[in-house]
Amino acid sequence: MTVMETTTTTGTRTDSCSGPPQPRRRPAGEDSYTISEVVAFTGLSAHTLRWYERIGLMPHIDRSHTGQRRYSNADLDWLDFVGKLRLTGMSVADMVRFAELVREGDHTYGQRSQLLEATRRDVLSRIAELQDTLAVLDLKINFYSGAQHARETEKAG
Repeated sequence: MTVMETTTTTGTRTDSCSGPPQPRRRPAGEDSYTISEVVAFTGLSAHTLRWYERIGLMPHIDRSHTGQRRYSNADLDWLDFVGKLRLTGMSVADMVRFAELVREGDHTYGQRSQLLEATRRDVLSRIAELQDTLAVLDLKINFYSGAQHARETEKAG
């Protein structure tokens, strides 16, 4: 979406077509976010965030003295990565396995790499399928555009 600026009677400029303002991350050491703030950052529901924690997809989430979840910038980075994995089509079980490997430590780099390489192969395969599908759509669009043009020319002549 593009942003269009307008000038109000007070002379201040506002954008009339932009979406809601995006929250800003806090500097390290001050990065303690509530679940509702994380919902605003990620677009995930609070239910999904709790579920991710319950199934082991999220690392341990710190709690306030009242028991409320407190997320860090590292947690936001992890959620961003999990979002990318979801877009690849990786199964939840494989995402949880990857999270377990991360928690196990550096000695699991090889296993993590294998899991990501397998996911990459799947993504490349899906991209190839989509490119083939796009080619078929382009052929059909060209056919119908040509047929429509021929019909219009026939009517005019």
